Amino acid sequence: MAAGRLSFSNITALAPMVRVGTLPMRLLALDYGADVVYCEELIDIKMAQCHRVVNEVLETVDFVAPDERVMFRTCEREKYRVIFQMVRRKTELLAVRILKKLVTGVSIPVTCKIRILPSLEETLALVRRIEKTGVAAVAVHGRLKDERPRHPLHCDYIQAVARAVSIPVIANGGSLDLVKTNADIEEFRRATGASSVMLARAAMWNASVFSDQGPFPLERVMEDYLKYAIRYTNHAFNTKYCLCQMLRDKVESPLGKQVQAAQTNAELSEAYGLQEFYRRTQEQLQARRDALQNGLFPSFDGVICVCGFRREYPPHITPKMFLLEWSRKEKLEQPQYEMVQRSQDRAFQSTVTLAEKRYRSTLWEKSKKFAEQAAAVVCLRVLGVPEGRIGEEDSGLVCKRKREGKMNGAAEEEARTKRHAVDLRQETDNSEAAAVANGERHGADAPPEQP
Repeated sequence: MAAGRLSFSNITALAPMVRVGTLPMRLLALDYGADVVYCEELIDIKMAQCHRVVNEVLETVDFVAPDERVMFRTCEREKYRVIFQMVRRKTELLAVRILKKLVTGVSIPVTCKIRILPSLEETLALVRRIEKTGVAAVAVHGRLKDERPRHPLHCDYIQAVARAVSIPVIANGGSLDLVKTNADIEEFRRATGASSVMLARAAMWNASVFSDQGPFPLERVMEDYLKYAIRYTNHAFNTKYCLCQMLRDKVESPLGKQVQAAQTNAELSEAYGLQEFYRRTQEQLQARRDALQNGLFPSFDGVICVCGFRREYPPHITPKMFLLEWSRKEKLEQPQYEMVQRSQDRAFQSTVTLAEKRYRSTLWEKSKKFAEQAAAVVCLRVLGVPEGRIGEEDSGLVCKRKREGKMNGAAEEEARTKRHAVDLRQETDNSEAAAVANGERHGADAPPEQP
C-alpha cells in the first residue's frame, strides 16, 4: 500500500470489534502485518458530543466525551492505516442516504460494512445501491443479522457480491472455521473471490495471524499488547478484557486468575513480569509532563497545544490580542472563552470558540489569565496565524499604534509604580519624623525612658 494513501485492494484488515479495537490492539495488528485497522464500533450520536484534544504527553489525538472518557484515541503510527467505524442507532435515515451524505461531505475515503440479507437478490440489490453512493469499498460479513459464529459462513453470497460490483469487496466472518493461520487468509480470499480479507476473532485471539512468520507464542503476543496498553495509558479494564479474550480457555489458569484479579495496568504488568517496563514508561511520561510545564511544546499532525507561553511573549502583546485582531480582519465573531477549574489543585483550563470550532490546551494553568492565553495560542497555531512571540516578524495584525500604546502604557505603569514607591517612602519618612517629634518612637532605636 502506497505511503499516504489508503487502499482497500489486496489488503488484510483488523475488523471492527467492540471493546477490542482500541489503540493498543490496532498498533499490535499493524506490527504483525495488518495493512488496515478498524477501530471499535462507535455510536455517531455519542461521538458528536466529543471534543478533540491533542495529548502532548502521549503524542496522541483524543476524542473526549463530556464526562472526560476517551472515546477514541489515535496516533501518528496508524496515520493512513486506521478506519473510523461509526454506527448509527437512529433509523430516520436509510443506509444509502447516510453514505451519500458522508461521501459528499468528507474528503477521505468512506467504506461500508454490512451483513448479508435473507436472500441473495436482496443482498445484491443493496450492495449495488451502496456502490452508487461512491464508497471506496464494501465489507461483507457472510452471515445474517441474527446468525452467530457457530452458524456456517455463506461464502457464496460474498462471492456473488464480489462479481456484482466494481469496488473492492472485503470478506469478513471467516475466523475459526476458515482462518486459523496466516496461510489461511489467502485461501479465504480465494474462496470468496473478494479483493481483501478482514479478520476479527482470529486476530483478537492471536494478532500474529497477520504475520507470514507467525503464529508467535501467545505469551509474547500478550506482552506486546500490554506494552502498548501501558505506553498509551489504556483503561485497565479494557486492557484486562482484551487479555482475557486472548487467554480463551486458559482464563482459569493461574495467569488468567491473576489477570482477572488485577485492577490497574501496574498490577497487570506484574502478572506478565513487566514491572520494569511499566516503571520506565511512567518515568518517561512524567518527564514529558515536566518538560511541557517548562515550555517545551511537541506537536502532532499540525496541531500544537502549549503551556508556559509566558517565556515566549512580551508582556504588552498577547496571543489573545492577536487572535482578536485576526478574527476582526476575517470578519468573524469575537472569540469566546470558556473556563473550567479542576477541583484537586484549583488549576484552570480554557476553551476558545472561533468560527464554530473549539480549541484548548490539555495542560492546566495556575490562573484564568494564562489559561485563556494558552487556548488562544493553540487556536493561532492551528490556524497558522502569527501569535506575537518574541523575535517573530511583525505581521501587522496588531497595528503600530496599538503596539506603542501598549508599550507606552506599560512604561507609564512602571513609572507610576516607581513614583508611588517614592511617595510611599517619603510619607513613611515624614510619619517617622512626626512620631519622633511627638515622643512616640518605640523599638530598638528609641531612647530609654527617664526615671
